[in-house]
Amino acid sequence: MDFNKVDELKTKLKSMRPLNETEIQRLRGEFIIENTYHSNAIEGNTLTLRETALILHEGVTIAEKPLKEHLETIGHRDAFKYILSLADTNANLTERIIKHIHSFVLMDDADNRGVYRGVPVNILGAAHTPPQPYLVPVQMESLIKEYKKMKRSYHIIEAIAEFHLRFEGIHPFIDGNGRTGRLILNLELIKAGLLPVNIKFADRRKYYDCFDYYYSNGRSPEPFIQLITDYETDELKRYINILDR
Repeated sequence: MDFNKVDELKTKLKSMRPLNETEIQRLRGEFIIENTYHSNAIEGNTLTLRETALILHEGVTIAEKPLKEHLETIGHRDAFKYILSLADTNANLTERIIKHIHSFVLMDDADNRGVYRGVPVNILGAAHTPPQPYLVPVQMESLIKEYKKMKRSYHIIEAIAEFHLRFEGIHPFIDGNGRTGRLILNLELIKAGLLPVNIKFADRRKYYDCFDYYYSNGRSPEPFIQLITDYETDELKRYINILDR
């Protein structure tokens, strides 16, 4: 996998005149709304992008939509703000931080937020069965340790992609694993000086296929690495074009 283009764009963006605080806040606000919509939609939330924006910007309640979907929207927004604060301090990824991110994501479920699952789960149609609940803490501890080593040995996108595929395979929580995993992915990209990426609802089949490929082909992360690389390249180009204007 050739990461030269990503690294070149990252260097170019870093060398350009920075946006002022107002511009940064506007772009960040737009990204959070779009990311919240797409990440929730992948998991079955039926709110539209416009409805998501109305809830987050105007505090509007969408009468015909469930309260759960409103809370998922607010929780994801708050979780994204939390990962931005973590990125500002370059905080090391820990199980405590992962559980804290999850507690925002699952704000509508007081019993299960920030708590590893205590029951077996199956992912319908998936090529992989998550481990039994008693193995979750052991495998999560191991994943965190191995991720630190991966970051020293591989390009950051390779390390992040591998972490995400394995995190979702462990499926540590009863619900909210996808949203939590994508927030962690963006946290680690931002910490590495890259831009957060927005895996689109329209690409959900391609996204899910990456997991099936990983667990059916000797744990090869290549398709997911390529997906993240493509998203990151597009996002870097978009920001550079904004600065050029």
